[in-house]
Amino acid sequence: MTPPPQPTYDLTRHSDALAVVRLDRGAKVPSWAAASTLFSVTATDAETSLVCHASSVPAKARKEGPFVAFEVAGPLDFGLTGVLHTLLGPLAEAEISVFTISTFDTDWILVHARAADRADAAWTAAGHTVHPPTPSSDPGSRSRGAR
Repeated sequence: MTPPPQPTYDLTRHSDALAVVRLDRGAKVPSWAAASTLFSVTATDAETSLVCHASSVPAKARKEGPFVAFEVAGPLDFGLTGVLHTLLGPLAEAEISVFTISTFDTDWILVHARAADRADAAWTAAGHTVHPPTPSSDPGSRSRGAR
């Protein structure tokens, strides 16, 4: 029996260079953290992680990057299953590591800048659509797409 086809998704590739920064547990958001296409703070009982514009991060900070963000067109229904599985499979096959973030409306997949073109190609080969950045995909407005 042939499995049903996997859904395909639209993604927008954003142009900002992002960094993932590790801060100490309980750290406040530093004044140097510049907002970007994606700005995220995640705090656990062990650490605080920050995603921000790479150009604003001090050289001494513990960071990784630069990353390119790919935004899944949303809003995504909370009842959907397998979205990240479907999107990360082609990247795993291409041996591209990721850093993911989910927001209320959608999922974001960050790949190292040196692998961004390969990620774009892997998704395209798997039937997904990757859109280049446009003025309508800036931080002030989010693209909305059907699933």
